[in-house]
Amino acid sequence: MSKRYVSAWSEDDALDGERVKAFVVILRTSGCSWYRSTGGCSMCGYNEESETTSGEDLIFQFTKALEGYDDERVIKVYTSGSFLDPAEVPLDARDRILSEARDRAERIVFESRPEYVKNIDGDATGLEVAIGLETADDDLRENCIGKGFSFEDFTHAASTARDRGATVRTYLLMKPPGLTERGALEDVRASIEATSSLSDVISINPMNIQRRTKVERLWQKGRYSPPWLWSLVEALGTEIDAKVVSHPSGGGKARGAHNCGECDDAVLGAIRRFSLDGQRHRLDISCGCIDLWKAQLDLEDRALAEGIDYRKDPRMGTIPLVR
Repeated sequence: MSKRYVSAWSEDDALDGERVKAFVVILRTSGCSWYRSTGGCSMCGYNEESETTSGEDLIFQFTKALEGYDDERVIKVYTSGSFLDPAEVPLDARDRILSEARDRAERIVFESRPEYVKNIDGDATGLEVAIGLETADDDLRENCIGKGFSFEDFTHAASTARDRGATVRTYLLMKPPGLTERGALEDVRASIEATSSLSDVISINPMNIQRRTKVERLWQKGRYSPPWLWSLVEALGTEIDAKVVSHPSGGGKARGAHNCGECDDAVLGAIRRFSLDGQRHRLDISCGCIDLWKAQLDLEDRALAEGIDYRKDPRMGTIPLVR
């Protein structure tokens, strides 16, 4: 049994258009049920933090983590999988944690797979359900990521959450394995358009190569590279009604979205500021490596058209050529 939560910290966030502080807690649970039954998604290594844990342990972890709470207006409670999955977070623990959080903050954010959203009880006002859809393309989600649910499942879950008073945060994955750089950009754009009416917030998560995952094995074999930050900037500029944000994990590093290395910090700072205030001029930033990014898009297109297995990445190594 584990009474040690993974981590807790305070970070900047936005709430109803206002810049606020959010308190983030990562609980150590028994792990994602989808991972335990199937081996999980191709890019996810979060199960590495899992241990056998009871509901009492989770309540203790959360209570202990709250010792660092400092009147943040948003509380985010994350686990290895789904907060609404009773096999991961027992009902009594879930209700106690939500009660404690709602007594303190205006917005409570947690993650769930679509099949568990029906477990929301009563009035969900003030709750935000984050769903890892990753892409609106069912084939990509099944064959390149392995999520095990359909876009229809997502739409039903999003509608259920909203009907009960919750807001919906949709996670989109930029550059699942099997996509070229342009293919990844086009997929994210299409997914933003497809989910805008179902989402209050759309969060674009550029690939971060986690340890002991299928994506890491592809990367180590030279069959995958993370996206350029320029692709992320381009996607964030999509104009829709929902708020579009990104908080790149591992940004600027070899395992995460990056550019040439010289401009990474500046671009990441621009993305962070845009995600907080939504001001599009934040994304008006450039570097000489943007020409390399454009060249890669064009070279991939030409290579695919001519059936050439071109895999040289101007920054670090290799790219896949599937789409």
